[in-house]
Amino acid sequence: MKRYGEVLRIKYVKYLLVATFPARIAYSSIGLSFFFKTIHETQSIPLAGLVIGVNTIASSLTAGLRGTVMDIKGQTFVLRIFVPLYSVIMFSIIFVHSPHMLLISAFVLGATPPPINLSVRPLWRSVVPAEKLRTAYAMDSSSLNAAQVLGPVVATALSLSKYPQSPFVVCSILIFTGGIGLAFSRASRNWVPEVRESGIAGVWRNKAMQVLMLEGCFLGLGWGAFNVAVPAFATLEHVPNRTAWILGAMSICNITGGLVAGLVSNRASAWRAMRATYFFWFLATIPLAITYPGWSMALVCAITGLFGGAIQIFYWEVMEAVRPSGTATSALGWLWSVEGSFVAIGSALGGVISKNLSPRFCLALTSVAVGIGFLVLSLGKERLKAADRIPTQSEVADAISDLPSQNS
Repeated sequence: MKRYGEVLRIKYVKYLLVATFPARIAYSSIGLSFFFKTIHETQSIPLAGLVIGVNTIASSLTAGLRGTVMDIKGQTFVLRIFVPLYSVIMFSIIFVHSPHMLLISAFVLGATPPPINLSVRPLWRSVVPAEKLRTAYAMDSSSLNAAQVLGPVVATALSLSKYPQSPFVVCSILIFTGGIGLAFSRASRNWVPEVRESGIAGVWRNKAMQVLMLEGCFLGLGWGAFNVAVPAFATLEHVPNRTAWILGAMSICNITGGLVAGLVSNRASAWRAMRATYFFWFLATIPLAITYPGWSMALVCAITGLFGGAIQIFYWEVMEAVRPSGTATSALGWLWSVEGSFVAIGSALGGVISKNLSPRFCLALTSVAVGIGFLVLSLGKERLKAADRIPTQSEVADAISDLPSQNS
């Protein structure tokens, strides 16, 4: 763990992790908060799935646009506008009760989230030396997953309490706290967007990014269905409280997987590490369809989370290696736009399938989707070959020399 200690001692690292954590808890609470609010107001599982889907697709469709604006204008401009606006909109949802207004509110909230997670990821390249970037990504991923442990617990506990509207009040406060903390941080204010080289194809025309987008289509569809299947299955079996600790177990193992990936030697290329981990991730998802909302589902989700947490680290590295210049924020934003749109479709389908057939079909869809995602990446290996290499010592030295002073 010495490697993590060294990164934590670097200026700005602790601040970035702590300042953004409240907002990340809020983000991980929104889906379940909408699910239980819709159930409370309408008693309709299909509508709950549709509400989550509308919220997700609205967020996805605008993620790339927000990332593009940030690559042009910088982070401060975008964050200081979207953070207060989003907090106010989220608070106002406590006054929404009808099905139509729930759908409209979910769309508006999804279209206006401050790009806090998109903002943090490119900051690591300007804060930590190149040889410690994988470890920094692991810490960032672990922060995300730790929030995903607390988020479902917070959303479920508050939604099933005497004050079912309270999740949106709490999330509003958390978003404002985390977003403003990042917007006024020196690391964010000092960040300078990359200069895009002339003649370089954009994100949508880049061959490698096209492979990652296609993989994201299938992955989003499967995990969108999963996001609804777990709470729907638990609700149909009259054990809705188990949703939090099942997803919590998965998120805890996500943290562990991410931390382990951060310790993998830089002598292993990001592509090879991701492909090997992806294969075991697929194998771990296969038993999902035969689990029950109890210890069996928690166990399988935990194992799945272990490999899923590691995948995130290597995925970020692969994307960094193949993305076009000048797209430090928008590259990931557009990938999230594509994957998130299919998460929305999967969530909407998940509610219908869970109600009319069985949540088990949604869980089976998740396994199939991960398998196809692995196949897409394997077939697109040539387009991703830029990530199948290990930086030379001179490249690392050049990257370190380009870093801004830690005292700036």
